Amino acid sequence: MTKEQEQQPLGASAHPEASAPVEDVGASPSAGSTTETPVDEAATDADLAMAHQDSGAPESEPATRLDQDPSELTMLLEDARSRADDAHNQVLRIRAEMENMSRRQAKELENAHKFALEGFVKELLQVRDSLELGQAAAAAEDADLAKLREGTELTLKLLRDVMSKFGVERIDPEGEPFNPEYHQAMSMQARADVPPNTVVQVVQSGYLLNGRLMRPALVMVSQAA
Repeated sequence: MTKEQEQQPLGASAHPEASAPVEDVGASPSAGSTTETPVDEAATDADLAMAHQDSGAPESEPATRLDQDPSELTMLLEDARSRADDAHNQVLRIRAEMENMSRRQAKELENAHKFALEGFVKELLQVRDSLELGQAAAAAEDADLAKLREGTELTLKLLRDVMSKFGVERIDPEGEPFNPEYHQAMSMQARADVPPNTVVQVVQSGYLLNGRLMRPALVMVSQAA
């Protein structure tokens, strides 16, 4: 074998080895193209998903409500009706209580006006009883004048006590200076023994009720002689 023949197989055997890298080099661009395409599709899908979420967010809640169980909705409706009925009944009870309270107050006010003198009348009845006893004693044939006078004085004292108990005060200003707020002058008398404008005689007593004038005293007033 010549030297050229020995080199030829070596060259042939080296040719397949050289061709394989050429095929790999040619295949590498195709592999690179296939890897880039899924990346773009994934990015596009992500953008669509985000856009779908943004556009579909308001519709998600109604969809959730529509997807609820009808029995659950019925229970919620019954609970709302029950609460509304309870609130309505409570309003009716409060209104009824207020009306009853108003009627009670009106009745109490009416009774207060009607029976305001109840205590005074009870105390005054004993004065009337005393007067009736005195009248019966005076009508007897053997009436004792001294006893009648004594009974009359006791009756007057009883009447004064009753009137004082209820704030009634008698005005008897004889010998006092004339006071136009509580006295009413009937006439003037010339008197040298007393200072002018002095009450020298009480024709009719006056009365106060808890400090308020019920009736002025009718009096005679002195003047300079």
